[in-house]
Amino acid sequence: MGGFFGTVSKAECVTDLFYGTDYNSHLGTKRGGLATYAQGEGFMRSIHNLESSYFRTKFESELPKFKGSSGIGIISDTDPQPIVINSHLGKFAIVTVAKINNITELERDLLAANMHFSEMSLGKTNQTELIALLIVQGKNFVDGIENVFNKIKGSCSMLILTEDGIIAARDKWGRTPIVIGKKEGAYAATSESSSLPNLDYEIEKYVGPGEIIRLRADGMEQMRKPNEGMQICSFLWVYYGYPSSSYEGISVEKMRYQCGAKLAERDHVKPDIVAGVPDSGTAHAVGYANRSGI
Repeated sequence: MGGFFGTVSKAECVTDLFYGTDYNSHLGTKRGGLATYAQGEGFMRSIHNLESSYFRTKFESELPKFKGSSGIGIISDTDPQPIVINSHLGKFAIVTVAKINNITELERDLLAANMHFSEMSLGKTNQTELIALLIVQGKNFVDGIENVFNKIKGSCSMLILTEDGIIAARDKWGRTPIVIGKKEGAYAATSESSSLPNLDYEIEKYVGPGEIIRLRADGMEQMRKPNEGMQICSFLWVYYGYPSSSYEGISVEKMRYQCGAKLAERDHVKPDIVAGVPDSGTAHAVGYANRSGI
């Protein structure tokens, strides 16, 4: 799994970016990364291994080096990110939450087309770099993201940090969510709505399946309309999601409570106690206990 956060502001964005990304820490344990863009200074990037330490302890000392009013961050269980690319579309940084089932086939096709892969720190192809290479095959960002949707078997949601704001693109089936937040002078896009309120953002929009949105400090632009079909990942509500988050406007905690209550209605055993295991099972257990009277 993984979670990302991006923000574009009229002021410096680094504090919001740092804390907003950290609020996704429960979604991954392997790699964390930040990238910012400052006009006149370009892109700044840092990636750290999180397997032996927390996101905050790895990045807090580095924050002074990041500058700019726009940035993206990632907590990843797959590959080191963000990737920074210079292409005919311009310079950009990208983070993804993705599961690509045909990565070997796509890697072979790209190598046959004289492409190359440079991000090999884990000894295998970095899937975020592969996605970036599919994007730059398009005549513009929308065309390139459509190419990703059409080529991969699996799912991919992404944030692209450009010199003109942030592009948020949700997986074409809506398996992995993106939530847009807004406050005075700033917009944010994140995997978890719980990233938003402590930073004074209010939920503005749940991005639809296949929808592409460009965020600037002064507004939001729809670049591609959402698809009608959706295949939600129910495990986000059941296990992965933070209790105070919502997906598609539905509370994680409420969904877990209702799951427990429904289980109690169908259950024929007579337990002595009800307990939540692990922590994500607490609301299930409370719902079961309240409905069953145990």
